[in-house]
Amino acid sequence: MSALALSVVLSFVSAVAYAAGAIVQEQVAVSSPGAQQYAPLRRPGWWAAVALNGLGALLHVVALAYGPLSLVQPLGALTIVFALPMAALFVGRKAGATAWRGAIMATVGLAGLLSLVGAAEAQSLSSAQRVAAALGTAGAVVALMVAARAVHRHPAVRSILLAMASGVAFGMSSVFTKTVAVDWTGGVSAGDLPSMAVIGVLATAGMLLSQASYRGAGLAAPLATLTVMNPVVAAVVGITMFGETFRYGSTGTALALSCGVVAAGGLILLTTERLAREHQEARAGGAKSAVPASVPAADAAERLLAQLTLPDDVPVPAPLGAPDDADPAAAPLMAYAPFCGGPYVPVGVVDRHRTRITS
Repeated sequence: MSALALSVVLSFVSAVAYAAGAIVQEQVAVSSPGAQQYAPLRRPGWWAAVALNGLGALLHVVALAYGPLSLVQPLGALTIVFALPMAALFVGRKAGATAWRGAIMATVGLAGLLSLVGAAEAQSLSSAQRVAAALGTAGAVVALMVAARAVHRHPAVRSILLAMASGVAFGMSSVFTKTVAVDWTGGVSAGDLPSMAVIGVLATAGMLLSQASYRGAGLAAPLATLTVMNPVVAAVVGITMFGETFRYGSTGTALALSCGVVAAGGLILLTTERLAREHQEARAGGAKSAVPASVPAADAAERLLAQLTLPDDVPVPAPLGAPDDADPAAAPLMAYAPFCGGPYVPVGVVDRHRTRITS
């Protein structure tokens, strides 16, 4: 097998591992309480997801060693395409037509964008640039987390914001990894220890934020957002700090912007599809909980009896002591009489406040 074919195979397996890890994370998020939305450390499934994501990252790095960046990076965008059929097959979570359109648009736009990024000479970042990049990343992640907390009543929007924060953390982790790799070509030094610490912090933050993004928002929208944000952030930093450019000059730049618009449109489709589903679920839940306005909501027996109707042929007796020509329909209904499964027949009440005759 040639090196190019091996890199393609490794890229496919890496995307499958990432997709499996995302599916496991989403299942853990659904079944975990709110206090464990970021790090359900006691759940074996979460550790399985960590292992799958680690395997995907390792295979991706090995694929980059055997194949060109322009080929391996776009193939990594297939994660979302693999995740949707895998989720339908293994956990019975089927995606609608809108979700499929959004996922395909996001994948095609991302693959086109990455394929247009040209390579540049390997270079590192200065100490001032590393500090600025670390502080800027921390500020962006914190701002997205605060915004996600502010919109906690809208799970879909909250999920997208947390997935964006996770993508920023993972993308900048790749940037610092590239910086350390360039430094190590000239020998390992103690000056790289702060960068390695930043890599560990950003990778951990990305994992925790991605876990929280799957809670209450399904699989497609957060996974697509994370899949797009990670390489886009790395590409933006590569263009601004590493001197990378788009291929084919101004034409390539225009094509890259078009691909970015397509990817953003796919994410918007996924978000609106999830918001529409939440609206439908809220309406269905409201219809099930609706009760007649004339019945006290706190009394379950009253709600049950209020839904009962009497057949026309069931006689309703008049109250005891009433005149013979009294209207039986005027008899008061008793909601506290025994009910044994048959039609409810109200019973008249004996008046206990009768006038006593004294001699």
